[in-house]
Amino acid sequence: MFSDELEKISWEETTKAIYSKTEADVIRALGKSRCDVDDFMALISPAAEKFLEPMARLSKKYTEERFGRTMSMFIPLYITNSCTNSCVYCGFHISNPMARTILTPEEIENEYKAIKKLGPFENLLIVTGENPAKAGVPYIAKALDLAKPYFSNLKIEVMPLKTEEYAELVHHGLNGVICFQETYNKARYNVYHPRGMKSKFEWRVNGFDRMGQAGVHSIGMGVLIGLEDWRTDVTMMAYHLRYLQKHYWKTKYSVNFPRMRPAENEGFQPNVIMSDKELAQVTFAMRIFDHDVDISYSTREPANIRDHMASLGVTTMSAESKTEPGGYYTYPQALEQFHVSDERTAVEIEKALKALGREPVWKDWDASFDHVAQSHATAATAR
Repeated sequence: MFSDELEKISWEETTKAIYSKTEADVIRALGKSRCDVDDFMALISPAAEKFLEPMARLSKKYTEERFGRTMSMFIPLYITNSCTNSCVYCGFHISNPMARTILTPEEIENEYKAIKKLGPFENLLIVTGENPAKAGVPYIAKALDLAKPYFSNLKIEVMPLKTEEYAELVHHGLNGVICFQETYNKARYNVYHPRGMKSKFEWRVNGFDRMGQAGVHSIGMGVLIGLEDWRTDVTMMAYHLRYLQKHYWKTKYSVNFPRMRPAENEGFQPNVIMSDKELAQVTFAMRIFDHDVDISYSTREPANIRDHMASLGVTTMSAESKTEPGGYYTYPQALEQFHVSDERTAVEIEKALKALGREPVWKDWDASFDHVAQSHATAATAR
């Protein structure tokens, strides 16, 4: 399990190593065709700030070699804001006085129908708060079953599950799971997650192993920028990514760098502010570090940032997102988990991407793709 590996990596020593990197370290990293985590630390270090232009060129080169000029499009659907956790930064905090909503099957299907009217979405992310008693695996399985006639690629962002629960959901059409570790700083993790299942650091960080063991096709990772030193946190995520790629090599991986934005529970102020320039730096560094990883930007980011980065490393974007349960049809005025920054419609985003020379891809995976690949592999073995 990754928690065992993480015990061998010192947060303090890693931070010290990042901030001690020199321009020579950055130049050396830029000259390598394949980078290790030490090179990644150089590329996200303050010493690399002078090298953003060559980093951008290299990031664009690797992105286009691997992904072409495409941009995968997805849309999130929040089906409940019921949550038993006490994350101090989140609008769904259990102590936040707000109306709690758990969409019924009929309401969920109405949301699917409403989403299909916004654009030709095939990639759906189903999101819940963490309340397994009221919105657990059977509820999520039902939402997946209802989604299959409308969408070809189904992912979830829910509470960490057991291996057998992930495997069960795969049988209901699940293709991918996104989970944010939030921070890898174990010593301070419970400052932000004092109560509830999310307070269990090892359970959360080892959830990615359980996804891999269950055969989940796609795993998404992320840290919440605003809690701890972002350079150290994304380095820990880079270690985690390499670990997962080694142990679950058939799986596809994606990374996210969500910058904290205001929620209705506004008592918490971010400890760390990542500038637009630093967001670009970490995006370039991740692409240079890993040519194959999918890099995703959500509508948390402003339109101008997303447009600018669309050709420089980002390969997946959300569009026309609502972050409140039932926000597309049932409860359009409900409380958001966080405020969306890019408020353009899916059609407007598609038009902007095409103007930038990008080709929006609404469907990039289908279960039949795997069946075809398996058939080809079986035929080749028989020959």
